[in-house]
Amino acid sequence: MRGQGSNALASSVVLVCRPRPQDAETTTRRQFLSALRKELPEALRHLQTGNIAPVDLAQAAIGPGMAVFTRYSEVMESDGSAMSVRTALGLINQVLDETLSEQEQDFDPDTRWALSWFEQYGHEAGEYGDAETLAKAKNVGVAGLVEAGILESRAGKVRLLQRAELSDGWEPGADTRLTIWEVTQQLIRRLEERGEQGAAELVAGLEPSTAETARELGYRLYQTCERQGWAQEARSYNALVVSWPEIERLGRHAGAGGQRQEDLFRG
Repeated sequence: MRGQGSNALASSVVLVCRPRPQDAETTTRRQFLSALRKELPEALRHLQTGNIAPVDLAQAAIGPGMAVFTRYSEVMESDGSAMSVRTALGLINQVLDETLSEQEQDFDPDTRWALSWFEQYGHEAGEYGDAETLAKAKNVGVAGLVEAGILESRAGKVRLLQRAELSDGWEPGADTRLTIWEVTQQLIRRLEERGEQGAAELVAGLEPSTAETARELGYRLYQTCERQGWAQEARSYNALVVSWPEIERLGRHAGAGGQRQEDLFRG
């Protein structure tokens, strides 16, 4: 265990260096980007499966990204000059952003709308007309988002509800319009109010794929909050991912206990 007042490492990074072959080939900027887009997504999935904290993801992505860059003797720019390390790092971050954005395909339409709105407005109110335009693009309706329990619409304005405003006593099995957005927010709410055990009780009532997608959304929302400078909100998403292994373990235990009780009653 690590005391909060200590300066002990919460995590560490190991740098592995291998000699590059003397006959390593050169490549172009375009081919380097193509290799990054092919290889970095799989490396990021591996990192996320290992439950690396969102706060560390960008730094961790440097490793597999630079593994692509440094396999070549040089990466040539369009003007014939050699690409700098600084430029390579910028392209790695670009592909990281692209990859996290592509994960939105796993989200339901309501969640994709909420994510796009959150990136623009956070929890501040915006014009109803803007919300409706975005809703049409995401193939949802503003009224449906209100029905889903994640949005307030009043006097020509709409606003994403904050976690504290979401339905008390929410249970995923009773939600007729379940969204990954609300699952993620409710998990954080439970985590902050009742700890990992409280969050685990919700996970026990979710399909494993739904729970895993909620964790993916945590990574995506952390990235948005960091970019916008919303430090407190970013910490909440980071905490959810960091706590996930224990939440998942407790959730499995809670689910097994509930199943045993059902078996007893049926018997």
